[in-house]
Amino acid sequence: MALRGQLLRLLRTQHRHTCQPSRAQSVAVLGAPFSQGQKRGGVEHGPKVIRDAGLIERLSCLDYSVHDFGDLDFHYLEKDEPYMDVKFPRTVGAANKMLSGAVSRGVGAGHTLVMLGGDHSLAIGSVSGHAQQCPDLCLIWVDAHADINTPMTSPSGNLHGQPVAFMLKELQDKVQDIPGFSWTKPFLSSRDLVYIGLRDVDPGEHHILKSLGIQYFTMRDIDRLGIQRVMEVTLDSLLARKQRPIHLSFDIDAFDPSLAPATGTPVNGGLTYREGIYITEEIHNTGLLSAMDLVEVNPVLGANSEAVEATASLAVDVIASCLGQTREGAHRSIDVIPSEKNDTEQLCL
Repeated sequence: MALRGQLLRLLRTQHRHTCQPSRAQSVAVLGAPFSQGQKRGGVEHGPKVIRDAGLIERLSCLDYSVHDFGDLDFHYLEKDEPYMDVKFPRTVGAANKMLSGAVSRGVGAGHTLVMLGGDHSLAIGSVSGHAQQCPDLCLIWVDAHADINTPMTSPSGNLHGQPVAFMLKELQDKVQDIPGFSWTKPFLSSRDLVYIGLRDVDPGEHHILKSLGIQYFTMRDIDRLGIQRVMEVTLDSLLARKQRPIHLSFDIDAFDPSLAPATGTPVNGGLTYREGIYITEEIHNTGLLSAMDLVEVNPVLGANSEAVEATASLAVDVIASCLGQTREGAHRSIDVIPSEKNDTEQLCL
């Protein structure tokens, strides 16, 4: 088993999918300031506070050319009546259609795409746009919640709790023709998805996870197995058959609320800092990360400025770790030891 794991890791470093830019290339950052997938205002400010926490500067200190594409300009409909208890379907659908096109263009241009949310309903557009360029992608969903409710199983009707249901082919007959979503069709199979960090799963979601045989790891599983084993099984499940692009969708509420308090649906008992960063380090080490989401940072819900800053800084750490920052330090690679003081001024320390 140990030898097989070593071979799998070796293969990941040797083979990269054609739609995945190699390391030390370019990263595109795309803001999606959107909140209508849930009821709490403020999450639309997530992209700004993450940038203000030093995201672009941090990424520039790694071996990447960084392109900040700014924020998408979403339009909110004045009248958007619920459909089957689904709230703001047309507004959410239109926002995701716009996002899907932007993500598709970014990935198609050869960038590793970083989408800053915004609420998690945006994953519909982000992952579908990625899939337009990389139809064989796999999805790692790091979250306290499964977000796989259908319109009929959702207790709240909020679309940030339903995005995965719109993606899965196996649920096509369970997601009716919701207004605003005629532009997208299911594109992902259940075996192409792994969840990490679950600890607040609705009854309907639990049934879906079990009936479709979706691979998932709850916080109890992480306690029992350890995060190293969880990541070994995750990557083996998704990549053993063939090497393919990874989409990471990371909800900041995957972390314990003591670390990420400024978010809309915190749940106690979440990931530690070390567990969360280990996840992202291992994904980076595959060389297959092609696009990622960082969502649900809500500065309005922080009890004070320190809580907001801590949550935003944690988001920056997650993104930077996905893109190669190690716990040994965040800096550019250098070939020689500087000989003069001026040489060191060019380094990011």
